[in-house]
Amino acid sequence: MNFAIRPATPDDVNTILRFITELAVFEKAGHEVEATQDSLKTSLFGAGAVTEAAILEADGVPAGFAVWFYNYSTWQAKNGLYLEDLYVSPDYRGSGAGKLLLRHLARRAVEKGCGRFEWSVLDWNEPAIRVYDAIGAEPQTEWIRYRLAGDKLKEFAAG
Repeated sequence: MNFAIRPATPDDVNTILRFITELAVFEKAGHEVEATQDSLKTSLFGAGAVTEAAILEADGVPAGFAVWFYNYSTWQAKNGLYLEDLYVSPDYRGSGAGKLLLRHLARRAVEKGCGRFEWSVLDWNEPAIRVYDAIGAEPQTEWIRYRLAGDKLKEFAAG
């Protein structure tokens, strides 16, 4: 099997939405997907988009994707690359495809002068955690991630 990674284009929106939905179902949150083809086209490829995406292909067939953006570390005074989502279709898992996507993003981070490459993983996703441990990534257990979303976000913003 020959894998290739290429930048995503607006023509990939349907494929990206399919992968997002498959990932959400895998993460037991399929009901939370609000993305549409139109919202993805705007947020990934529209004016002012802050995200980037790549498509993993296996012999020319879409097999996975990654979406990322750049954040900032005040302590390093450098950008960091934050991986929002990485997904490999079940037929290609265990083939090294996920590791290829991670290496692609690590190279991107190095090329862009980033001080960090970070992501989050669900604590029950043991196959992913094994991959991350194997490549030398270190869990950041001292940090607790917080989120405001939906009505709570709107209520807090309104004061």
